[in-house]
Amino acid sequence: MKSKIYKYLKRMIAGIGILIGVVIIIATLFINLSPQFGGKATKEQQSNYATSKNYKDGTFINTNKVKLDMSLIDMGKSLIGYLKSQPNTVPKNGLPVKEVDSLDIVEFKKESSLIWFGHSSFLLQIQNKNILIDPMLGEVPAPHPMLGGKRFSKSLPIEIEKMPKIDAVLISHDHYDHLDYGSIQKLKGKVKMFYTPLGVGVHLQKWGIEKNRIVELDWWEETSFEGLNFICTPAQHFSGRGLSDRTKTLWSSWVIQSDSENIFFSGDSGYADHFKQIGEKYGPFDFAMIECGQYNEMWSDIHMFPEETAQAGLDVRAKVIMPIHWGGFKLALHTWKDPIERVNKKAKELNIDMVTPLIGEAIFLKTAAAYSNNSWWKDYE
Repeated sequence: MKSKIYKYLKRMIAGIGILIGVVIIIATLFINLSPQFGGKATKEQQSNYATSKNYKDGTFINTNKVKLDMSLIDMGKSLIGYLKSQPNTVPKNGLPVKEVDSLDIVEFKKESSLIWFGHSSFLLQIQNKNILIDPMLGEVPAPHPMLGGKRFSKSLPIEIEKMPKIDAVLISHDHYDHLDYGSIQKLKGKVKMFYTPLGVGVHLQKWGIEKNRIVELDWWEETSFEGLNFICTPAQHFSGRGLSDRTKTLWSSWVIQSDSENIFFSGDSGYADHFKQIGEKYGPFDFAMIECGQYNEMWSDIHMFPEETAQAGLDVRAKVIMPIHWGGFKLALHTWKDPIERVNKKAKELNIDMVTPLIGEAIFLKTAAAYSNNSWWKDYE
């Protein structure tokens, strides 16, 4: 009897070992062969990065000491939170979307405007140019559909295939909810130029975009593009698309300047003194899109709480702010309304003009403050 049990346990252990081995092989093949994970910098590129004061020992660093690794206890709490059913983290019936006609984009008014696609993606129309910012227009912010939750809205304001030509794309960093392989594949034939922080261009090149169409910048570096000025400014965050490439590329915020407008886009960032530095050097801003969502005490160094979002708006000296990084995907454990309700309350306390447009609704920058009374989210569960 004992020998039979022993043989049974031996076979079971062997079977589990084989299963684990197969899973490891499949995962390894997926990571190494799947294009979604992007490219890797050459030694020559790494040598160029080494001239940046934000690059140390083969990785990019934040100015302040930032906690990037969670403890085992925190990881356990996070995993339990994701696996456990959390109430109201996802809208019950999807979020409303205002459709955008391609002719409206082509024949837009001379007045500069922004169209929000949810989360942190925008179409900026300025000085007769179409500028896409962090165009994550896919359904799931992950390397595979099974590895992430779907977009809150059931559709986009306009599909990529119906978009007219895009003059430039600005990318803040290489995380999946900001840089999407599928979106880039559909966009690359429409786009004239791509602008990224240092290192992110390796992904674009891997995905078939020519090197001469990519401009990589370090923090505080500026470049001109057909009458516009793009400035790569700091953020407090991190990067990485796979298991072994954390902080191998830089992350950033962006300043966009025309002859008559000054715009700030925060990218992803924890709250820190770089907002004041940006405000002092490049402010005041006519309009600022500032991260507000996907926060937690366990990663407070790299994502702001809503109250900090409002304060960051004051720090950069923005006339009008718009909370972003919410209304798109579930990437944290808070309810989907929590970001907008909390930042709305704090903005009122600080007397900050804040706008909250529908996904797909055009905001004209010169009259942006007029959108401040739109509280559409209150009507949705």
